[in-house]
Amino acid sequence: MSKNITDLRSAIEFLKTIPGQYTETDVKVDPEGEISAVYKYLGAGGTVKRPTKEGPALMYNNVKGFPGRQVLIGLLASRKRVAYLLGAEPERLGFLLNESVKTPIPPVLTSAPPLCREVQYLATDKGFDIRKIIPTSTNTPMDGGSYITIGMAYASDVETGETDITIHRLCVHNKDEISMFFTPGARHIGAFREKAEKLGKPLPISISIGVDPAIEIAACFEPPTTPIGYDELGIAGAIRGKAVELTKCLTVDAKCIANAEYVIEGELLPNVYVREDRVKKNGNAMPEFPGYVGPAAPATPVLKVKAVTTRKNPIMQTCIGPSEEHVNMVGIPTEASILQMVEKAMPGRLKNVYAHSAGGGKYMAVLQFAKLQPSDEGRQRQAALLAFSAFSELKHVILVDDDVDPFDSNDVLWAMNTRYQGDIDTIFIPGVRCHPLDPSERTEYNPMIRDTGISCKTIFDCTVPYNLKEKYVRAPFLELDYRKWTPDY
Repeated sequence: MSKNITDLRSAIEFLKTIPGQYTETDVKVDPEGEISAVYKYLGAGGTVKRPTKEGPALMYNNVKGFPGRQVLIGLLASRKRVAYLLGAEPERLGFLLNESVKTPIPPVLTSAPPLCREVQYLATDKGFDIRKIIPTSTNTPMDGGSYITIGMAYASDVETGETDITIHRLCVHNKDEISMFFTPGARHIGAFREKAEKLGKPLPISISIGVDPAIEIAACFEPPTTPIGYDELGIAGAIRGKAVELTKCLTVDAKCIANAEYVIEGELLPNVYVREDRVKKNGNAMPEFPGYVGPAAPATPVLKVKAVTTRKNPIMQTCIGPSEEHVNMVGIPTEASILQMVEKAMPGRLKNVYAHSAGGGKYMAVLQFAKLQPSDEGRQRQAALLAFSAFSELKHVILVDDDVDPFDSNDVLWAMNTRYQGDIDTIFIPGVRCHPLDPSERTEYNPMIRDTGISCKTIFDCTVPYNLKEKYVRAPFLELDYRKWTPDY
């Protein structure tokens, strides 16, 4: 049962009971490119260059340079697998998270000896080097360095004590320094860091790697659904019906997830910045969710590592930047946020939402809208506007009727081809802030764009006008149980 999942190891054991959801390999793999390259073919999906497909989570048992260490990839790279792990149907995941946001169970400090501290490495130890302790990896040969791609960053406001958890790309630079990339204005820990820096103080922080997948999903919520001061660990607690357990860090004034496989303890230094590609100096970062190798940030804050603690025989978890794993981690919270906002404004009209893989879970949403009465005509477009408000990084909204499956791209495109006319059903909203990682949101692509990250948001209204609904009834087939004839399918 998914309710019995409390950490990464119990999640893995649960997946082992479900055919096709987990596999292992003992063939030696090089963390420099090979870990991601193998999984690109096996199960990455998302916006990864084809050929790719949906496949099982993969555990590497033989990692070059790290004897006895394991690396897991693709844990959340399937919506069906996420549904198994969270205990919901795939098409109802957004609803589960929406309810969990409204009924959070706050995290608690555990008094028991934390599993994450079974093995300890202190920066004051002779020979301390995070590059030899943590099997980080590159996604491609073009990467500007080796990255931690799925670490839970947890910190507190230095004045108010309010906490936040989120995921950032973390590039390992040397034995005790990691750069931390912040999307401008998009993360609460970024606000905590800026406040501490203005006060001339470092920001204590922990990075927990290898945790309950409910935490990884919950950490990807954004405002306005989870405003500053809202600890997303409460969402994970609601999903499991049990509070997430934390423990105090050894070397910094911060907390971490008590049963994490790895915990990095450190401080974000005030007024210290490095170029993100300092290791390779090639101008690149790592592949990001739009499917391109992202440009290296010219100045990223520095995390000074004070300690690394682990469980015995720890499992490193990683993901491919543009994979379906990213889609699910950010997309399902996006769906929940849209459902929440639209339901408040027009109850019962929005039937479902899908943050589409083609948009990396961020750029595109398909809204399934029910027009129940004549006055609902036009409200579908209002729902689209609310979706943009619920998730500011959204770029495109496709509206479909309630007889169209928003999770079936062929069905959505069918609606676009038979219920859409470009000149009257396309709504452009130019000059709106979106997301700076979209390579088309740059002045060299469109001189009318005033700044990187500004976009033309677009609504594609593929719904039938209410007064024409009776003329757009899909071909009716008999409703029956086909398994009488084909019991094996």
